[in-house]
Amino acid sequence: MKLFTTIFYSIIFLSSLFSYYFFKKEKRRYKDRPKLPPGSMGWPCIGETLQMYTQDPNVFFASKQKRYGDIFKTHILGYPCVMLASPEAARFVLVTQPQLFKPTYPKSKENLIGPSALFFHTGNYHACMRKIVQSSFSPEVTRKLIPDIETLALSSLESWANGQVINTFHEMKKFAFEVGVLSIFGQLSKKYTDKLKENYSILEKGYNCFPTKLPGTAYHNSLTARRRLNQILGEIMKEVKEKKLLANNLLGHLLNFRDENGNTLSEEQIADNIIGVLFAAQDTTASILTWILKYLHDDPKLLDAVKVSLHMPVTLVYKGVLKSFSSTADGRESRRHFVSLDMEENRSLTWQMTRKMPLTYRVILESLRKASIISFTFREAAVDVEYEGYLIPKGWKVMPLFRNIHHNPEFFAEPENFDPFRFENPPKPNTYMPFGNGRHACPGNELAKLEMLVLLHHMLTKYRWELVGPSDLIQYSPFPVPDHGLRARFKKEF
Repeated sequence: MKLFTTIFYSIIFLSSLFSYYFFKKEKRRYKDRPKLPPGSMGWPCIGETLQMYTQDPNVFFASKQKRYGDIFKTHILGYPCVMLASPEAARFVLVTQPQLFKPTYPKSKENLIGPSALFFHTGNYHACMRKIVQSSFSPEVTRKLIPDIETLALSSLESWANGQVINTFHEMKKFAFEVGVLSIFGQLSKKYTDKLKENYSILEKGYNCFPTKLPGTAYHNSLTARRRLNQILGEIMKEVKEKKLLANNLLGHLLNFRDENGNTLSEEQIADNIIGVLFAAQDTTASILTWILKYLHDDPKLLDAVKVSLHMPVTLVYKGVLKSFSSTADGRESRRHFVSLDMEENRSLTWQMTRKMPLTYRVILESLRKASIISFTFREAAVDVEYEGYLIPKGWKVMPLFRNIHHNPEFFAEPENFDPFRFENPPKPNTYMPFGNGRHACPGNELAKLEMLVLLHHMLTKYRWELVGPSDLIQYSPFPVPDHGLRARFKKEF
């Protein structure tokens, strides 16, 4: 009995000693653990979502950065988030340590685009799909599309110049969609093009709506349209395979794909990636083109300079010469002289000609910076991550803030000014990311810039436009565009 008592008390003593040691160790470990970034989590459940959406989201992020610094926490859209507003932090997440952060999108949006779309994935599948998309939009492929893109651009411009007021953003979306269809399918019959356009239009109306499946709601209609798109794409694939029409375009590459084991892609996987590319190709390109029209309209001297540059020998296109053309009466005479020396009006554009539009190209680059259509991107921490002494907990959303970086005066002098000439010199590394960065950067960005160059060339050399109504307000749908889509009236110059 005495022995039992001794053993019992010995166990109690040793347990207490162990517990004390464990407690001290955990306390020290907790003390050494990095802290969460500064910031506010807002109200329970809703966090700071209302604050973000009741003001310009960019003002919301900028004010947070000013108060807390380049790394701060918040709670929006139902998730705790860490915001990153420095080039180094964006590179850390997107380039140097991407394996620590996975792409993340709401399930409702995955259902509409398709869960097999490449930007929902990482690893081998993502690498394979990205390689296919990049090869489909390589310079060797896209340069062959110039005649067809030019035809679409001329047709669009002609339809706008009928004296009617147009919604510029909506018209640009139509143009970008047609270029997207061209790049994916090549020459597609009008029957299929019209069906795709009709159903895709219904799908996108529900993309940012509350995801309820109740009949009659926008989201329910979008899901129904998405199923119809699968059927339409299935019919196109069947016809292409039966007629052996496989071409050097995205659809052809997807149908021809074989992995190392000889496995092909399912029709669902092909459909998801096609819809994903259409989604990425339409609104962003249309938004930027809309902003370009506004920026040029707001700066008549720059507009004149760009027009002159499209009629001048490329060696004369630099800031000093163009300023002289836009500031004096003699300059106006010179502009008319150069216009008379323009390329033949009906001469088709070539790849080489699109490479000789430096000022127009810089206007595109500056519009991408100033508008920053993609203000941020979503990632999710796959594990607990320590960065700059702060903890990013596993499962938290991580958002590199591209717009904050693009509007930082440390990297872009007077960032609120529209100045294409700032791109005469390349920006500092990791400070300019209009198409993202790293393995998930947009693989079709060169095609997007090419279609902009083609449309702008013909618009600026053959047409003029005037804005109708106020254009200073901004709407989000979901990308920022001038209010009412920038209402304008086009007229052909003779």
